[in-house]
Amino acid sequence: MIFKCKNCGGNVVYDPEIQKMHCPYCDGVNSEEKKTEQQSIYNCINCGGAIGNIGDFTSASRCPYCGDYIVFDERVSGAYKPNHIIPFVYSKEMTKKKLREKFKSCVFAPNDFLSEAKLSTMSGAYVPFWMYDYHVHGRYEGEGNKIRKWISGNREYTETSVYHIVREMEVDFDKMPVDASNAMPDNIMDLMEPYNYGQMIDFKEEYMSGFWAERYNQDDMALEPRAVGKAKADAEVLLRNSISGYVGLKSSLNNQVTLARTETNYALLPVWVYNYKYKGEDFIFHVNGQTGKIVGKVPLSKAKVWGYGATVFASVFTILMLVRQLLLFF
Repeated sequence: MIFKCKNCGGNVVYDPEIQKMHCPYCDGVNSEEKKTEQQSIYNCINCGGAIGNIGDFTSASRCPYCGDYIVFDERVSGAYKPNHIIPFVYSKEMTKKKLREKFKSCVFAPNDFLSEAKLSTMSGAYVPFWMYDYHVHGRYEGEGNKIRKWISGNREYTETSVYHIVREMEVDFDKMPVDASNAMPDNIMDLMEPYNYGQMIDFKEEYMSGFWAERYNQDDMALEPRAVGKAKADAEVLLRNSISGYVGLKSSLNNQVTLARTETNYALLPVWVYNYKYKGEDFIFHVNGQTGKIVGKVPLSKAKVWGYGATVFASVFTILMLVRQLLLFF
């Protein structure tokens, strides 16, 4: 499908800055009309050109010939239709500004690292996630000490009391996220968290226009072990945090956390991806398209480092020569 402007016929896209559909050609707002695919997903519905970057999981892309953004019907319908979506809040221009503010003090970064030409290659992507809901029961059993010290006369006394500690917990975890994209590294997607899940809304294809997207690569059963691991780790932290005022905690073998899945939803979450190539190496930055959180490592320009060192050396040498001349003069 493609969204065409009913005023001028241009391609209408979702604009994060105004949170509405926008035609960049006539500046129309909410002027979109949906045109459904009538041909192969490998050809543009608008101009018929071959779209060469369609992988097995791509659900939205852009035609390299006419530039229109296309959403592939069969990959966002039926079993592949998301339940929810968090629309982009940060536009490309807002994300460029965020990156420049974050890394403006990195004086040893290459000169073109934050250039307009490089940052303009950044793309926005909707990443597929499974969202798991769990009812969790946790139990902690162990021993802990409480120590009391006092002084009587010229002696100091210490009293150690040993307590048997038992904690029981019932808690519900909603929307435990696990990314379902093979293209996105799991550790990076974990670092993208947290999203504000209260802003998650019912899925509409319109939000995808203007961005790249994938459908899920693996089903919810295949990825559930990651969700279970995250939920158990969080539950154990909650249990531990409920115990305070003790020293020398020793847990027993009776500790356990059990989970019961109550619901699973399929959602699309927004991420900006900036791939900066330097000296044959890829430096990839991921930006949370809702919160603006940035994950990435800045490249280091050796030429700048050496140049800075040479400048400092020259400055120190000049100062030493001036001091020497002054000493000779006096």
